[in-house]
Amino acid sequence: MKYTLFVPLVFASLLLGSSNGLFAQKKAAPVFAEGMTQKVAEFSDPADWIIEDLWVETEFDTDGDGKPDRMHVDVTRPKQTQTEGLKLPVIYESSPYFAGVGSGELQYFWNPRQELNTAPVARKKMPPIVPRIKRPVISKAQVEVWVPQGYIVVHSSSPGTGLSQGCPTVGGDNESLAPKAVIDWLNGRAKGFTTPDGNEQVFATWTTGKVGMTGTSYDGTLPLAAATTGVEGLEVIIPIAPNTSYYHYYRSNGLVRSPGGWLGEDIDVLYDFIHSNPEHCAYCDSVIRDGELARGQDRVTGDYNDFWAGRDYLNDLGPMKCAMLMAHGFNDWNVNPEHSLRIYNAVKAKGLPCQIYYTQGGHGGEPPFEMMNKWFAHYLHGVDNGVPGGPKAWIVREKDNNKNPTAYADYPNPDARPVILFLKAGAPKAGELIVNQIPGQGKEMFADNVSFSGDALAQAEWTTHRLIYLSPALNDDLHLSGTTSITIRLACNKPAANLSVWMVALPWNNNRNARITDNIITRGWADPQNYKSLTHGEPLVPGKFYDMTFNLQPDDQIIPAGKQIGLMIFSSDRDVTLWPEPGTELTVDVDATSIVLPVVGGAEAYTKAVGK
Repeated sequence: MKYTLFVPLVFASLLLGSSNGLFAQKKAAPVFAEGMTQKVAEFSDPADWIIEDLWVETEFDTDGDGKPDRMHVDVTRPKQTQTEGLKLPVIYESSPYFAGVGSGELQYFWNPRQELNTAPVARKKMPPIVPRIKRPVISKAQVEVWVPQGYIVVHSSSPGTGLSQGCPTVGGDNESLAPKAVIDWLNGRAKGFTTPDGNEQVFATWTTGKVGMTGTSYDGTLPLAAATTGVEGLEVIIPIAPNTSYYHYYRSNGLVRSPGGWLGEDIDVLYDFIHSNPEHCAYCDSVIRDGELARGQDRVTGDYNDFWAGRDYLNDLGPMKCAMLMAHGFNDWNVNPEHSLRIYNAVKAKGLPCQIYYTQGGHGGEPPFEMMNKWFAHYLHGVDNGVPGGPKAWIVREKDNNKNPTAYADYPNPDARPVILFLKAGAPKAGELIVNQIPGQGKEMFADNVSFSGDALAQAEWTTHRLIYLSPALNDDLHLSGTTSITIRLACNKPAANLSVWMVALPWNNNRNARITDNIITRGWADPQNYKSLTHGEPLVPGKFYDMTFNLQPDDQIIPAGKQIGLMIFSSDRDVTLWPEPGTELTVDVDATSIVLPVVGGAEAYTKAVGK
């Protein structure tokens, strides 16, 4: 006998549709294990993702059309946010680069061959960017990683780039207020529209309103910019190699300087490089680039002024209240590592949750996925996973993979102590770095010649174009952690000169497989005209000696046994400084010049390492 189960259609529907029904299907939801979100199969098929384009209205009008600028926004979310009423938090990246960038040819940059204290020759204007405006998608940078993990991913183009209205200001207030507006829209406090000029609104009904931001370089700057507004809903930021001060990016202790790899770049060049929205170009170019930027950047003196102060996020941290995981590379000569450290120290002083992650690499270097996952899981999903407890600093050691950082109580290493080293004359050959000062040595001179690279000068046995002082060969590894500073007394035979300082590890490794940490320990640059003040440099009196103290870039490096630590002092650094005609002579008072090294273990560790 066969039995047939008969269930009325209405009753079956009730069972299948009820959350308590016998045959009810479980709704898709984020999955957590080991303190992290996990990949969810129901969120992982790109064919099921909902992709939307919209424009969020801001509170500013930078393009002069009398209407609030609207930012182009792209949203990618699992279909369950539409079909099942699922609400998820957001991972958000904003960028000026999504629609393409301008020419990187040096002919459109400032010519570095410029005599100091003179006005530069006008640069050739960059041709207009041909924008990538075929949409709907702005970027997929974060989508494939985070949507399957149970997040909505949002991207937006910065003002004046892509399909976002307004003008790029390269660090101006609108670049902070633009991502704030997007976060406000995600929380129902700002308006979103289906078109850049229409009135049909779009509402973010599918999110919890909790937002985390991340990105690298300029895209890492914008999370910090948004955080300085104190916007509600921004819970956590993970900036990677962020530019936190345009002065520190384009100037150094009063010196006009280019970011590594972009010789001749300045803030107006970056404006041209990112301004990809052709609307209101004439207005933006005249008011912002040829007005505000041209008046403020000052390629003659390099002094710090109100213009640069307004583009320094350290000055705007008061309202910030979100958590921060900062990441950077110690050998990033594009966005130097001081950018991250200055913000980390300030955020820590505010009492906000923060940690720092450093690699030994160059530009970029995001934290391991598991680390980022835990930070987002904790602050966006509320997972109790111990973040941000434990060590404050994670540092990738010289031979380790970036996925395997070493934990330290903080950065700089709390066991680091200042060790003062003095100079023993030796020019034009190498002098010595010594622990006990020798009086009455007098002075040593060198001549500027930008034809010689820093690499070549460091390896030269005999040259009149630099001074170099070496420690004894190390018997043991020596761990440096923190910021090296130099105090120098010098004179010049001209009213102005570049001053460059490198800390190097010798012998120089020229092998093809040399690591980035093998040769240059850290670097620094300064304008002797700013010996008293960053805001008011003054021409040098030829032959007069001046005292100046300044920091090199922060570092954390273990110098291996067998190496010598070298202090190299020279003038024009052809990688980054202006290139005046060779021949300027600088004289250093050896007796009045010293450096302070941050040595883990202090003087005892240094003495043990050098065996003296």
